[in-house]
Amino acid sequence: MTAAPLRTLQAELVEHPRSVERQVSGMATSDGAGVQLTRVLTNDLQLRLDPYLMLDNFASDNPDDYIAGFPDHPHRGFETVTYMIDGRMRHRDSAGHEGLLQNGGVQWMTAGRGLVHSELPEQEHGRMEGFQLWLNLPARDKMTAPGYRDIQSEEIPEVQPGEGIRIRVIAGSSHGVAGAVQRPVTEPLYLDVAFDAAGSLAQSVPQGFNGFVFVYRGQVSIGDELVESGRMAILANDGDGVVLTAGGLARALLIAGKPLREPIAQHGPFVMNTRQELLQAFEDYQAGKFHAQA
Repeated sequence: MTAAPLRTLQAELVEHPRSVERQVSGMATSDGAGVQLTRVLTNDLQLRLDPYLMLDNFASDNPDDYIAGFPDHPHRGFETVTYMIDGRMRHRDSAGHEGLLQNGGVQWMTAGRGLVHSELPEQEHGRMEGFQLWLNLPARDKMTAPGYRDIQSEEIPEVQPGEGIRIRVIAGSSHGVAGAVQRPVTEPLYLDVAFDAAGSLAQSVPQGFNGFVFVYRGQVSIGDELVESGRMAILANDGDGVVLTAGGLARALLIAGKPLREPIAQHGPFVMNTRQELLQAFEDYQAGKFHAQA
């Protein structure tokens, strides 16, 4: 994490901390041209964690696990959020956007009515680690124009609410500090929380929002539930926030959002509301309409 200027912080009021409904280990799989990854948020959790559709975690020191990257592939109907912890990856898409994702940076892409993009490593050795999150779009915005934002590490606000605790505010807000991205309707909260020493953090999460915590360094406790590295804790919808406690070095993603409560019709990279809309997405892609926007 990079150093951030001092900010005047507001306390996060959590009167009824959420408990852990259950923990998930994720599923080892490959995607793109053979990139090895763990799919933490799988299809069977989409309704429970609405508006989120998928969370992938890729982390390897072996170039064979990532070097082929993700060549050209289409998307329609949702947003992709790629957060890089280590490594360099080049994005290009059919709408004419291009950007380099590197340490600490985020790429927020709105597929909308459809585009084709690639994400290819710009390194031949070293560690590649990061996350890709899929955020659903409401029915009214499924066919919006594609969009793309390349957010460099220094553009992501960082707050220090306590000794040895740092939060990168990617989306939403924390301790009165607005994140790099704000979205209407789904109102995503996306925080990267780092404990440099033993400590405890309270973060409000609006009632009715679905949320989860993914630990990717060390261990974090939520109430009396210990969450080990590589595990996701689905938060019960029984409170107004969450309290994370670490006994030492740890890092975790805290992600929440307002559910859409709309039908989900998905096949691969297309996420719509009806089967007919899915068929139309395939027809449009095969007819080259996604490329026609470039």
